Amino acid sequence: MKNARTTLWQSTVPLGLCLAAASACGSGASDAPSNPGAAGASGSSPAGMAGAGSSGGQAPSSAAGTAGAATAGSSASGSTGVSGGGSLGGSPGSAGNAGQTGGAPQAGNGNGGQAGGVATAGAGGGAATAHFSFFVTSLEAIIRESKSQTGFGGNLGGLAGADAICTRIAEAAMPGSGAKGWKAFLSTTTVNAIERIGSGPWYDRNDKLVAMDTAALLQERPSGSTTVNDLPNELGVPNRAGTGTGMDDNHDTVTASNTQGKWDGGSTCSDWTSATGSGGPRVGHSWPAQSGKSWIQAHSAPGCEPSVALVQTGAGSGSGIGNGGGYGGFYCFALKP
Repeated sequence: MKNARTTLWQSTVPLGLCLAAASACGSGASDAPSNPGAAGASGSSPAGMAGAGSSGGQAPSSAAGTAGAATAGSSASGSTGVSGGGSLGGSPGSAGNAGQTGGAPQAGNGNGGQAGGVATAGAGGGAATAHFSFFVTSLEAIIRESKSQTGFGGNLGGLAGADAICTRIAEAAMPGSGAKGWKAFLSTTTVNAIERIGSGPWYDRNDKLVAMDTAALLQERPSGSTTVNDLPNELGVPNRAGTGTGMDDNHDTVTASNTQGKWDGGSTCSDWTSATGSGGPRVGHSWPAQSGKSWIQAHSAPGCEPSVALVQTGAGSGSGIGNGGGYGGFYCFALKP
């Protein structure tokens, strides 16, 4: 009997203390509400759904919201969650705070679930966007990927290798975007660049439209809202400004294509497997100049050898792929905007 009374006393004292201080045991302001609304989910993409209230307000606890933490750079924005309300007399909870980048979900206040917030900010120089689907490879990225101060030249490992370079650069700029199916805008003797990149639309790293479809893309300059006269790199920085001075002659961007995005019949550096020889591939201009305004077809590079030449020398000389004003950079497009 002594042990039974002791056990009963040990069980009832904490309960009494808890009832005497209700605010300390399941108040509406705590992270685990005592009222029957479910905890709201964080503002992660695609939608943070708030939990629904339990029937009659009788359940002792509520379920946590199902969405996880918003991940940095994983989406342009989280959709607004649906606020949960307690049924059969339960009052709805107030809207919760916005989901923060990389943060954990917050429980809803009061009886209802918390509205899903918006995921913001990402890696790189521009805002994180779910639409990110176009860039010019920056000089920095080409040097990093090639592990050479003179870049790849014309040997990109074929189209598959060039696509993989696009994918790695995109992923480094905005984590998660590497899964979008990146393609290099390059033609070979058997494949046309325009037929590799999907049907659009395409957006830059700053969520600005590059072109709605292939018809809008195949203009002298793409007819979008991005900086069409200085197409941006993977960080959303206009390519000329990306070198730091804004004055470097760095616009030669290899395509081996005519103005319709098809092989122009010239050099492809052995279909992007050779870094030797003169007579380089056709290049477009990431920003226009007197030597050509087309982003696809302006003139030919001097050769296929690795080179970085950012000083204005006209058409260039020698056999370096960048000797006319560039570094062997190329355009990358994602199949999934």
